[in-house]
This record gives sequence, C-alpha cells and structure tokens, in this order.
Amino acid sequence: MTTTRPGLLGAMWCALLLLVIASLATTVAAQDERHAPRLVLQITVDQLRGDLPTRYFERLGPGGFRYLWKQGVVFSNAHHAHANTETIVGHTTLATGAHPATHGMIGNLWLDRKSGEQTYDIEDARYPLLVKGVGVDASVEIDPRQKAARSQGRSPSAILVSTTSDELASHTGGRAKVFAVSAKDRGAVSMAGHAGKAFWFSKARGEFVTSSYYYDQLPEWVVEWNDGGDGDDGDEADKGGESDEEDEEENGKPARRYHEKSWELLHPRSSYLFGESDDRPWEVDLAGFGKTFPHPYGSADGNYYTTLLTISPAADELTLDFAEAVMEHEDIGQDAVTDYLGISFSSTDYIGHFFGLSSLEAEDNILRLDRLLARLFATIDERVGLERTLIVLSADHGGPDTPGYLNELGIPAGYLDPDSWDSEGAITRLKEAFGIEGPLLEKFVHPYIYLSENALNTEGVDRQALERAVAREVTRFPGISQAISSTALRFDDLPDTPIVRAVRNSYHPSRSGDVYVVSEPNWFIHDFDGLLVASAHGSPWRYDTYVPIVFAGAGITPRRVYRRVETVAVASTIALFVGTKFPSGAEAEPLVEVLER
Repeated sequence: MTTTRPGLLGAMWCALLLLVIASLATTVAAQDERHAPRLVLQITVDQLRGDLPTRYFERLGPGGFRYLWKQGVVFSNAHHAHANTETIVGHTTLATGAHPATHGMIGNLWLDRKSGEQTYDIEDARYPLLVKGVGVDASVEIDPRQKAARSQGRSPSAILVSTTSDELASHTGGRAKVFAVSAKDRGAVSMAGHAGKAFWFSKARGEFVTSSYYYDQLPEWVVEWNDGGDGDDGDEADKGGESDEEDEEENGKPARRYHEKSWELLHPRSSYLFGESDDRPWEVDLAGFGKTFPHPYGSADGNYYTTLLTISPAADELTLDFAEAVMEHEDIGQDAVTDYLGISFSSTDYIGHFFGLSSLEAEDNILRLDRLLARLFATIDERVGLERTLIVLSADHGGPDTPGYLNELGIPAGYLDPDSWDSEGAITRLKEAFGIEGPLLEKFVHPYIYLSENALNTEGVDRQALERAVAREVTRFPGISQAISSTALRFDDLPDTPIVRAVRNSYHPSRSGDVYVVSEPNWFIHDFDGLLVASAHGSPWRYDTYVPIVFAGAGITPRRVYRRVETVAVASTIALFVGTKFPSGAEAEPLVEVLER
C-alpha cells in the first residue's frame, strides 16, 4: 500500500494554488486591458432627438448608426434631467456628469449681475482667437450666433467642475492626448474641458480656429490644412457635388470646395418619407438658400456662404475632415495611453431650426450623417481598432417639430408672440403694488426674467414676494405653462413634479435669473438671433430632453435597455470603464449595462 506523505501533498496543493492565482491574475490583467481602451471617442450630435436615428433605420447603411444600434448598448429611454435644453448646457452635462446647477453652464447666454452685461457661455477676453499661426488676429469677426458676446476670446473657464477629458489627462499624468472638434465653439470647448485642446469652425474666416487658452500660436499643420495643403476630400459622395483637379486648384481651402455647388438629395426623392413635403410655408429661406432642393451655396466669396455651409450637411463633413486630420497629426490612439477625441456634429441643429426635424432636409441630413459616422468608424478601425476604442454617442438636446407640421396633424402648437402680451399693464400693476419707481425688469434672457437692481433695492420690497408676483403675472400670458421664482426654487417646498425638478437642476444662484419661464408644450418663441426660424428647442418637455445614449466598441456586449436613464450618468460610466476617478461634479451612478460583460 502506497501512502502520500503530508509534505508532498502540501506541495501539490501549493502548486495548484499558485496555478489558480496565476490564472486569475491573467484574467484580471485581460479584463484591465479590455477596460483601458486606447481611445475614448465621444460623439455629440446637436439636436439629435432620440427617435431620429431609427426613424429611417431601414435606409441606413451597415457602418454608421446601424453599427451602433447592433453592436452597442443602446439606452432607448434617455433624457436630460435639466429644463433649459440648450447647446452649451447639454454638452457640458455630458462632459461633466453634473447638472447645470453644479457645472454652471445654465444657458448659451446669461446676465452677468456684476457688470450688467449679457454673457456668452464660453467667452473670455483673456484668450483671443488664434489664426494663421502668428498669434492673435484682431480682425476676426464674432460668429452671428454669438453676437451677444463682448469679446472674441474663448475658454472653458466658466465650467465650474472637471470633465471626463480632464480626469483622463490627470489620471495619465498629462500623457493622454485630449482633443475636441466642432463647427460650434461651445461644442468643442465643453468637450475638450480644461486640460484638452479645442478647435471649431469660424464662419468669419471659413477655417478651423482655436484660442490662446490652448496654444501660443496655431499649430503649423492646422495652418496648412486651412490653406488646403493638407486637406483630404474623403468620400466625394458625401460632399454634395463632384470635384475635380481644376476645382481643387481654384478653391484651395477645404471650405471653398462647395463654391457654386448645391446641397442635393442623396437618393431619389420617391424613397424619402418626406419626399413630397419639400416646400413648406414655415421653412426659412436664408439668403437665397431656398426652401426646396437643390439648395445653392453660391459663391465662396458671398457674404452668407459659410453660414449656408452650417445649415447643411457641409458643416459636419468639414468637421469630420478636420477631426481625421487631428487623428493623423496628433497620433491619436497610437500608444498604450488612453486618448480622448470629442466630435460634436452641428448640422442637425441648424437644419432643425431652419427647416424643422420633420422635413425633407432633416431626413436627408440624417442619411448623410449616417454615412459620415460609417466613414469615421472605418477610420478609427483602421488607425486604432474598434475593439480598442470606447465609442459614446449622445446629443446635447432633442427638439420640437414645427407648429405648422403639428397643426396639419391636428396637434395644438404655435409660436409665442411676446409683443402681443400686455406686459406694460402687468409691469404697471406690479410697480404700483410694490411702490417701485424706475425700471422693474432688467432683461429677459431665455428662459429667465432678470429683475432690475432698482426694483430689488427699493426700500420695503420683499424679494421673495416680488418674484412670486412677477411669476403670477407671467403665467397669465398665453402660451405660458409655469413661471417659478428663484427664491421658491431655493427655499420653498415646491411640488415634486418633473418640471420643478428639471428647473431646480438648471438653477445656479450667481448666474440664473429671478423667474424661470416655462412655455406650454409645442409653443415657443421662434427668434434665432433676430431671425424668425421654423423651430426652437430649450424647454423641459420630453421632445427636448429625449436623446440617444449608445456605448459601443471596446468589447462591449450589445443589448437594448428600456429603463429611463439620465445623461448625467454618461461621464461616470466612461470614468469607471477607463479607470479614472469621476469628474468632480458627477451626480449619477454609472450605467451598469455598459460595464457588465
């Protein structure tokens, strides 16, 4: 009979235990590798309402939206939880994981109480624009969309907390390459955060620019790209027209390739849902761009040429062209350190404003955006590998349908006309009731009414009572659903409704106004910097809060999630996936479906 000695048995168990530990270590290492992608690609599509990617799903190609919806974790019931659904607000919420009450970007504009001046979200006179690689160009004009800004300087300084990209830069000791690109300055600056580099399209120059916050002078490769020396036309089928060597030599700069061309339909008109709805009375003809296809860009030397590029798919095409140049020249995703690239596509927003989201123009744009996404993912796959890239797609806000379109379906909707309101009568009543002499109101900056310092400092005036009285008067105006005083938001036991919660999430004490105004659903003021437009977002109603959230690539297990989630969860999910700490103001738990394999 053979017996095993205790010493030998112990040695065998020790050896087995070491094998198990080694196996576990290998597994953990593999998981860590899978959780540390080489690239975080965060895509934000401006005004991409949550239903738009699947509205035309049967006509999408295999590599764009369809890739995301088939290979990613898709959150089909995702919403912004703040009330003022504007561009800077949504972009910064996605970047920080914080509500505007925390990150401070309460709107595209707000009133600076100290100076009494209207402030554009990212303006910063300390950091002027950079062009041509030789420093500041004082001749650069302010983009018409930011005409309220007092300076041309831009920086992320007004963002009060850290972003996903900031945390990645911190986690890697500054080795992570962090860039963001957009047609809109606020789209790029918010995603680049405080530690990254931001580039955006200047309509004044027809070039991509940045500010002295990011560089001492414009990088040489950017100068060359803007001059056409390093431009890649990409897929000409996405350009809205044919190109040849003569055009390339004549036009030079990438933005000039649309010279005397038109935005034409990508497919036969009969294949479109809105193919018979090309000429609608509520659509806006800006500078001869027209209400029907084809939409002519005109001469590259025309006063409105670059503006017309932004209200068409051309802006997104240029944005992707430049983003691909960033990837190439900055070696994005080419080493073991996780890099960050934010891309904000803006065309959907501009087209929604001028034509509406239920229009032939909006439909064609989605189909073209799908092709651009497919091209982007193919580039990423070739340069980095989709399996090494965490892709995150969402939107800064949704958007309404135009009142004309809804009215045709029998749905109540309309435009608000503040000029028709009896505001003078309301102001007179309030001034008499509170004994106020001089101005009562300082300014209305959507969605806030700011009371004048004169009124607030009148002897014997109770601020809380005055704000409430103004709110009561405002709710008497047609088309207004609610008006909520800021004092009530801070101190009162208001009813716990979705609207009140959303307004609270938007309130910041040093930037918000005194009364928050909420219109009725599908009613809005359709003024776009002095232009009457087809539609305008910015409400707490579901059509404005509803956005897609999709995570894909990097070994993610595809699934569809139908529970309600909020956009503040995006940043913490990215942080946990990559392994950084959460952004400083992040307010939501991560989306576990993305992290479970």
